[in-house]
Amino acid sequence: AMRLQAPQFQALFTPGLRSVAELFEKKNYELRIAGGAVRDLLSGVTPQDIDFATTATPAEMKEMFTAAGVRLINNKGEKHGTITARLHEQNFEITTLRIDVVTDGRHAEVEFTTDWHKDAERRDLTVNSMFLGLDGTLYDFFNGYEDLKNKKIRFVGKAAERIQEDYLRILRYFRFYGRIAEEPGDHEPNTLQAIKENAKGLAGISGERIWVELKKILLGNHVNHLVQLMYELDIAQYIGLPLDGNLEEFARVTKNIQNLSPKPMTVLTSLFKGKDDVTNLDLRLKISKEEKNLGLFLVKHRQELTKAPGPEPLRPYQDFLMDSREANTNSKIFELLKYQGEEQLLKEMQEWTVPSFPVSGHDLRKMGVSSGKEIGTALQQLRDEWKKSGYHMDKEELLSCLKKL
Repeated sequence: AMRLQAPQFQALFTPGLRSVAELFEKKNYELRIAGGAVRDLLSGVTPQDIDFATTATPAEMKEMFTAAGVRLINNKGEKHGTITARLHEQNFEITTLRIDVVTDGRHAEVEFTTDWHKDAERRDLTVNSMFLGLDGTLYDFFNGYEDLKNKKIRFVGKAAERIQEDYLRILRYFRFYGRIAEEPGDHEPNTLQAIKENAKGLAGISGERIWVELKKILLGNHVNHLVQLMYELDIAQYIGLPLDGNLEEFARVTKNIQNLSPKPMTVLTSLFKGKDDVTNLDLRLKISKEEKNLGLFLVKHRQELTKAPGPEPLRPYQDFLMDSREANTNSKIFELLKYQGEEQLLKEMQEWTVPSFPVSGHDLRKMGVSSGKEIGTALQQLRDEWKKSGYHMDKEELLSCLKKL
């Protein structure tokens, strides 16, 4: 058996984990690291959060922790077999091994087991189905480690069965493909077939769950290939994407945007032909207000708000920002520049600080302009002059301008 000794693994052994391990050992319950954290450790990555699996039932864990005076955090996980214990300022999420008894494509009813193989069997992908003992021993029933080394994404067992247990797994397949696979197009034909035959099942999955996965896909590798695939396999229509998505524009923009860390919505908007596509996405996926506004902004301005020819390419964006009365217009303009692939202009725009208009109504009163209406008109005229100067004119210049006006 393979034994992991990586520094990322050693680093997990905090005082908290040592105490947890001791408690389980004393009671002879087995405790192992499960799922995604094992995948990360084997890839040499420090896992963000760590899930543990055990042969102890929730009731046994509660009794053991309570007797040891350990605080339990109540978080609705118990009916799925998860107990969260807090030791040394750290939370430990520990789940009893389980078998899915009934699944309806969205959630499962579970029954507890002490069989590690059976628990691994109901997990989605081989690379997510491994366990790691606290001594570093790898328990890998479905060749997940081989697949990880070969950068292969495969369902555990039969693809169709895994998908029918939870249709969201179709999108998880794409997400991990974008994270792990080296080349686009390296799929097993029978996996794609199973996805196509079960795509309709995504219609019953909540928009919120879909949006979480879709956002990760949009920011991963091979996004152009994966979204084209969603159309080929008839998935798009069930997850809120337009039937006639603009795949040429999508291919162009995903290339532009590669190293600019765009927001997911910026990438996705390139599929859309108009604002109805944004509205329909929102109806299906319940995206946030900010995401929706960004989509509408990009659809509206991507064509005509572009760089100026000549020495001041940024002027149109700066003018737009200065004229805008809305909050966070600048972050929307940054996203527009990413969409347009304008890396250099994006840098300059991010460094540009919005100048403040140097003249106030108070200055005009001192010059003898008295009525409120006249002050308003004069300020507007000066603002226009100031804008024409590229926001360079200072107070003196503007006020001498006023005398001419």
